Order: sequence, then structure tokens, then C-alpha cells
Amino acid sequence: MLPRRRLITAAPVLVAAMAGLAGAARAADPWPDIKEALFGHRPIADGGAVIALDAPERALDAAVVPMTIRALLPQTEARWIKTVHLVIDENPAPLAAVFHLSPASGSATIETRVRVNSYTHVHAVAETSDGRLHGVSRFVKAAGGCSAPALKDADEAMARLGRMKLRTHTPFTPGEAMTAQLLISHPNYTGLQIDQLSRNWIPPDYVRSILVRYGEREILKVEADISLSEDPSITFSFVPEAEGRLSVAVEDSSERHFEEAWPIGPGS
Repeated sequence: MLPRRRLITAAPVLVAAMAGLAGAARAADPWPDIKEALFGHRPIADGGAVIALDAPERALDAAVVPMTIRALLPQTEARWIKTVHLVIDENPAPLAAVFHLSPASGSATIETRVRVNSYTHVHAVAETSDGRLHGVSRFVKAAGGCSAPALKDADEAMARLGRMKLRTHTPFTPGEAMTAQLLISHPNYTGLQIDQLSRNWIPPDYVRSILVRYGEREILKVEADISLSEDPSITFSFVPEAEGRLSVAVEDSSERHFEEAWPIGPGS
């Protein structure tokens, strides 16, 4: 079994593994091979009582497909969702993201936007603190998301590279979960897109990791790959026990680092 960290930071490993199966594997269901590469022979139980995956049956835009992983369990010290793997079976790099959570997350519900390259099953696999795996899936009809041209031109994208916004969706109340949306300005080039002016391939350049902290506590860590959409968006929850600062550190595949922080309190 390949280590999870290598799978997420070196997407070509999965791409090559899938390509090596040739046309017969493409005609078959790729999920068993992906599942074994990520989880070995660990059993994955029906996750219907733990998480739900909301995704459109037919995407309006294959390059910006909304996905919501809804936790059906509260995050408590007794039992919580530790990680969620989001897998888009037929994408060139199937492992779209791994979300690492903690009891301080308040809720393990995550919203994001992804690219979908062809009609595919999408899987969300949650690992709870007792080490068990729970999976759910949806079928999404979309095509061409990984090769779709960027919405912004290259100069505009680079001028705004790494800028972040935080939108809070719920009011600040000490000890109660808040929901916030993080927006990161980044083209998230997949390596499968063509520059519309030069007609050359655009090298891959994408957000690779996101670390969210409240004070000294780690709230959320995201290991990402080319399947996240342009200008990644992550909606998440956290529990502020008192006024403080929410900080975000982002690293991309070109080893650039971006950081931002926001005060959290009444009126934030």
C-alpha cells in the first residue's frame, strides 16, 4: 500500500497506476483499485449513518462542481470524524482532497468545489476516531472539468495569487460552533489545460495544503490535488471558546507559501 501522504503529494503515482490498467480497467469500475491503493484491505462500512455526500446529478459547470460532505455525527472528544477522503473515480488524479479534522472542528461538514473530468462515481470515506472507515458515494454527470480553460487570464491570476477571504456564516458565540468559508485566489492549473493564446500546455500549479488554526489549536488541515477548482473554496466549522484569531497557511505545488489571519469575536 502506498502511504497516503505520497498519494496526495504525488498525484502521478495514482495516475500511472490507473493508466497501467489500460483500456480494460477503464471499462471496469476503477474504485476497487483506488480503494486498495488508499486503504489497503481495510473494510469500508456503509457510511449512511455517519456522513452524507451532496453533489449534483448533472453538473452545470464541470470545472466548478459543488460538493458537500455532511457529518451526521457531532464532533466530541468521545468520538469524532478524524479524516474524510474525497475521491473522484474517473479523474486523472482521483484523490481530490483529504480533510483532517478534530473535536475542535465543531462539525465535520465540509463544502468545496471540484473539477469532474467525465461521468463518474464520487466517494467520500470518513475515518472515525475509533479507526473505522465509513463510505458513501454519488454518481455525477460531467465532462472536461480538468481540461477546461481558466476563467481568469494568467496575468490576472498571478496578480491575485494567494490572496484570501474569510466569510463567517454564523455569529460568534463563545463555546458554540461557527461556520466560515475560506476563499483562496489561485488558478489551480491541472497540467491538462492549454493556453488559449500560445496554444501551449500550462504546467500544473495548484494548492497542495491548507492549514487552519484558531489560536494554537489546529481546526482543519487539507491535503489537496489538481481536482479542486480554480480559486479553491472550503467551508468548515470551528468552536471558538473566546475571542481570538483564525489563521490560515497555504502551500502550493510550486512551494509558494501564503498566510493570512482574521480576528474572531463579536461583529466578526
